[in-house]
Amino acid sequence: MSNPDPQPGGAPLLAIGQLAALTGKRPSAIRYYEQAGLLPPPVRVAGRRRYHHQAVRTLAVIGTGQRAGLTLDEIKILLSASPDDGEAVGRLREVAERKLPQITALIERTQLVREWLECAARCECPNLDQCPLFDDPPPDPAPRRRPRPPNRPGL
Repeated sequence: MSNPDPQPGGAPLLAIGQLAALTGKRPSAIRYYEQAGLLPPPVRVAGRRRYHHQAVRTLAVIGTGQRAGLTLDEIKILLSASPDDGEAVGRLREVAERKLPQITALIERTQLVREWLECAARCECPNLDQCPLFDDPPPDPAPRRRPRPPNRPGL
């Protein structure tokens, strides 16, 4: 099905279903991004949304930003840059510098949880009351080989 209303440059405008198929996003997500101001309002043809092909790139930026842990507000700041905006890369760096400590802390926390779970998977304690994994403070997970606690069956 061809679109008789091409955008500048001759490329046809995309129906929301076509845009969704090209990007792997659901139409409801595309409408949400539009409502949130991340996507510009689409052209209306016979009451139906029609998107410029640039929306494919915009949705790719949104997806990449979300995978990087950016909030929609942070992504919106990045998307607000015009093509000739020399400050856009600076804003990207600022956002990245703010996010890096948060992600580093999350990784450290995740590593601790992984180590705890690895210990729990090897636990041979008869019950939770006797398990040192639930001591306060918990045992230091740093040593790879931990001796069994005295008089306590388990790890």
